[in-house]
Amino acid sequence: MRHVISVLVENKFGVLARIAGLFSGRGFNIDTLNVGPTHIEGRSRITATLKGDDKSLDQCVKQLDKLIDVIDIQNFVEGEAVGRELVVVKVNADSRSRPEITQICDIFRGKIIDVSTDSLIVEVTGNESKVQAFLELIAPFGVVEQARTGTVSLRRGKLDN
Repeated sequence: MRHVISVLVENKFGVLARIAGLFSGRGFNIDTLNVGPTHIEGRSRITATLKGDDKSLDQCVKQLDKLIDVIDIQNFVEGEAVGRELVVVKVNADSRSRPEITQICDIFRGKIIDVSTDSLIVEVTGNESKVQAFLELIAPFGVVEQARTGTVSLRRGKLDN
């Protein structure tokens, strides 16, 4: 089963390694892992997309909660959160293919961020299925390089504080 876990942590040395180790030690395959600072100084949010069973996840969350630098853990189930990811793709683009690639970018609200004589670099954001659909349409032109973030997610609605 696929799970999206959001962990708010103190931004300290080794925290990410301990959390990733805990996931892998419990038999979870980490599909995506995204880490970044929050609006609060000294705190970061780790968003992990994992595959594994519910029982193992519950045990893993309990162990995560015991780590000193962990402030909050949220396990998002379908529909509880809003998630987005970013892909940056360098695609082959000559003068004949450039208009079609540009049209695909427009449909997906992509942004062309670099142009050269034989390639374009495009940025697209959206949910996982939108990003995947874009990549499938752009693939026939020849992807030269690609960088893709993992999902970043926040719970919908107001917090229960």
